[in-house]
Amino acid sequence: MTLTEPTTTPKTTGPAEPAAPAEAILLVGGKGTRLRPLTVNTPKPMVPAAGVPFLTHQLARARAAGVEHIVLATSYLAEVFEPYFGDGSDLGLHLEYVTEAEPLGTGGAIRNVASRLRSGPDDPVLVFNGDILTGLDIGALLDVHRTSGADVSLHLSRVEDPRAFGLVPTDADGRVTAFLEKPQTPEEIVTDQINAGAYVFRRSVIDTIPAGRPVSVERETFPDLLAAGAHLQGMVDSTYWLDLGTPQAFVRGSADLVLGTAPSPAVPGRPGEYLVMPGAEVAPDAKLSGGTVVSPGAVVAPGARLHATAVLPGARIEADARITDSYIGPAAVIGARTTLTGVVVGDTAHIGPDNELTPGARIWCNTTLPARSIRFSSDE
Repeated sequence: MTLTEPTTTPKTTGPAEPAAPAEAILLVGGKGTRLRPLTVNTPKPMVPAAGVPFLTHQLARARAAGVEHIVLATSYLAEVFEPYFGDGSDLGLHLEYVTEAEPLGTGGAIRNVASRLRSGPDDPVLVFNGDILTGLDIGALLDVHRTSGADVSLHLSRVEDPRAFGLVPTDADGRVTAFLEKPQTPEEIVTDQINAGAYVFRRSVIDTIPAGRPVSVERETFPDLLAAGAHLQGMVDSTYWLDLGTPQAFVRGSADLVLGTAPSPAVPGRPGEYLVMPGAEVAPDAKLSGGTVVSPGAVVAPGARLHATAVLPGARIEADARITDSYIGPAAVIGARTTLTGVVVGDTAHIGPDNELTPGARIWCNTTLPARSIRFSSDE
């Protein structure tokens, strides 16, 4: 891969100047297969977290960092995004939408929206994956990009168990030295730093990504840039970070947003043990805790106990139900005295009274379970 602009020498003296204004690309085209049934009828970035579509949190944080122009790279259920967010003016943004006819991967999606960017060749362009919940200091990443003179700067996060991730070792100055696939043995774990899914590209670098075909930035673009001598800079940020790729992670992320553990200016109301949205009905003796959210039109009946659980619009929790670490889809019904722990319930599913479902259970959309019909356990 040939770079159109040379790498500049990092600045090492003088006070840091404010980062240049940036525009952003949000990659929101994934099918969210691992999140099903949450994503059967809803694209992953539009699945609610803390009362609003998850994408709202990312857009709000970008706007708070000074970003004004964002291009959404869409694919799966692409028709859902624009009717909800429109031109972005309600969030103080200018939004544009580009839909892939066929999935192009992360790199291909970035290249596919390049014509909508307004930046000059040396200007920074932020890129975010649409399934990462993070407290990243966006301004700090832009500052690192500018002061290091990098072609691409990457947000890196440290994890206790890096085996499920690609590793990104850096030298003493933070310059990336390699991109390593998921390690299989202890000897292969040379760092605990992983690609955290947020980048700053020099605008001209985006034009070097091949157009019109699937490209992975993780497996192709970044390794090719490194091999060509490009400067890739890593910034390790130890703030909150969570990959929302599984139902359990999504439940955790929503609860953390409600609790205030994960920062977002888009959470309705103040941080606390629970969030009850306008239009929801919660019985006075029901107990909500652990970052539970009850969405508009949802009903929680007397005696119910909900902990770290998201109840979506129109769902109904019947009397004396016990629900922990679970996600209840739109218009679903959870029967009286039913116990759910670590369960995802799809849209309009109906679980009869006195059932007990244990961690890993996924109840598909429109499914009906009769009363006292199941004691379910799953490792899915």
